[in-house]
Amino acid sequence: MENSTEIQSSLHPDWCYNSVVYEMNIRQYTPEGTLKAAMKHLPRLKELGIDILWLMPIYPIGVKGRKGTYGSYYAIQDYCAVNPEFGTMKDFEKFLEKAHKLGFKLILDWVANHTSPDARWITESPADWYHRDENGEPEIRFDWTDIAALNYNNKEVWQAMDSAMRFWLEKGIDGFRCDMACLVPMEFWRATIPGLRRDYPGIYMLAEGETPELHYDAFDASYRWDTFHLMDDLAQYKKGMHDLIGHLNYTQNEYPAHAFRLMFTSNHDENSWQGTEFERMGEAARAMAVLTFTLPNGQPLLYTGQEMGLNKRFQFFEKDPVEKWKRMTIPTSINT
Repeated sequence: MENSTEIQSSLHPDWCYNSVVYEMNIRQYTPEGTLKAAMKHLPRLKELGIDILWLMPIYPIGVKGRKGTYGSYYAIQDYCAVNPEFGTMKDFEKFLEKAHKLGFKLILDWVANHTSPDARWITESPADWYHRDENGEPEIRFDWTDIAALNYNNKEVWQAMDSAMRFWLEKGIDGFRCDMACLVPMEFWRATIPGLRRDYPGIYMLAEGETPELHYDAFDASYRWDTFHLMDDLAQYKKGMHDLIGHLNYTQNEYPAHAFRLMFTSNHDENSWQGTEFERMGEAARAMAVLTFTLPNGQPLLYTGQEMGLNKRFQFFEKDPVEKWKRMTIPTSINT
C-alpha cells in the first residue's frame, strides 16, 4: 500500500511523460564549441523527436588542479555565470529562448557535491563550507584532484545552493540533472526540491543516482545504471533472458510505481571512459537501444552523436569536436 509520502511525490510535470532526453556536450558539439553554434542544431533535434535538452555544465571551470587543457565541466568555479569557452550569458539566454520557441524543455547539469578548488565560494565564504584535510586544505575525494567537497553539515551551504539554483530557474530553465545526487545528503534534496517546485511549478528533476529513496519527495527520475550494465552483459553473452526477467521483477518491486528511470546505452561518462556503445555492445547496440525506449517506466536518453551512430570516444578534458554531422555506418562487431 502506498504511504502518504509516495502519493505526494507521485506526480510529474505533464510534459515529461513519454519524453526523450538528449544530453548535449557543448564543447564537442561543433568546431566552435559554443552555445551560439550549437543553437543551429536545435531544429534538427526537434525533427528527431527530442523533448528535453540536458546541457552538460555550462559554468566557468576552475584553474587550480585543472585536468587537461580545458578541464572538467564538473569542476565549477562560479555557479551563476557562463563559461567564456561557450559564450556569454546573453548567448545562453538566446539559446534558451530558441529552445522554448521550438517546444523543447531545457535542463541544466547541476553539481551540488563539490566545486573547483579555486571557486568563488572558497575565497568568499567561511572555511567550514568545505570539508578540510588536516592541513586545512579542501578535501580531495576519489581521484578528483580538481574539486573541493562541500560540507552539508553547514546549513549555510544549503541556503547558498538553493539560491544558486533559483538564479537559473528565474531565467526560465525547466529543471536540473543533478550530478552525483547520491553523494549529497538526502535531507538536503528533500528540504530544497519541494520549495523549488512550489515557487517554480512544473520543473523536472533528474538524479544521477539509482536508490529508490531519491523518488520520495525529491526527484522525478533517477539513473538506471543496473539495467545499463545488464545490457552490456547481454550484448556480450555474459547474461541471458532469465537474468533480464529477474532484473525487471526486482526493479518493479523495489521502486515506486511513479518513478521515472533514465535508460541509456551511453552517456558522457561511459563514452569517454568505457567506450562507445559499439565498442561495448557491437551489433547488439541497436537492440539495446530499442530496450531503452520500451522497458517499463523507462525514460530514454541520447548522448551527443548517438542519433547518427557516431563511434567516437570524446576526450573529456580537451577540445575534440564532432567532425561532421552525418549518418554513420553502424559497426557490427565488439572491439575489445
